[in-house]
Amino acid sequence: MLILIVGLVLFLGLHSLQIVRPAHDGAVAAMGDTPYRLTYSLASLAGLVLVAQGYSAWRWEGSAPILYVPPAWASHVTLLLMAFAFVALAAAYAPGHIKRTLKHPMLVAVKVWAVAHLLANGNAAAVLLFGAFLAWAVADRISVKRRERAGLIAPADFEPRWQADLAAVAIGLTVYGLFVWKLHLWLIGVSPVAMTPAA
Repeated sequence: MLILIVGLVLFLGLHSLQIVRPAHDGAVAAMGDTPYRLTYSLASLAGLVLVAQGYSAWRWEGSAPILYVPPAWASHVTLLLMAFAFVALAAAYAPGHIKRTLKHPMLVAVKVWAVAHLLANGNAAAVLLFGAFLAWAVADRISVKRRERAGLIAPADFEPRWQADLAAVAIGLTVYGLFVWKLHLWLIGVSPVAMTPAA
């Protein structure tokens, strides 16, 4: 549990520097832009590794208590939500109508991903992991909205193209299909369809 918490604090803490703008600006001023970006990237990677290790160890050692039992239909809803999450994630890099409608598709993808997994997992490790990411994404979206209203950041300004939407849907659903097929089992150790641990 401790490794997971440390990883979450490190990873989400670093990604919350934009929320606490003076902390972000002060770090850039003290370190310089390039050293800051390098340190940020390496520390984020370390945090992500700790999150993965901590979650895996706590979950599979069997010590994470069950907080609730997901209903039978939850896994089906999770699969549908994750299809949307992958498309939203791809749309973050495609200047189309999906991106314009969602405004911040990356944060939408994180929120949907977190909610989907909270529906399908009721153990304490999952609730801590996905609940933390959900809380961060909500807080970050509120922060972005406030900074846009204050004129600190400019909303994305682009001419949406249908080709970008088609690309986002095609790429998102393709990657989603790969995860359902094998990647989730290989990377996480659980099949999203069978919901059984890897042998």
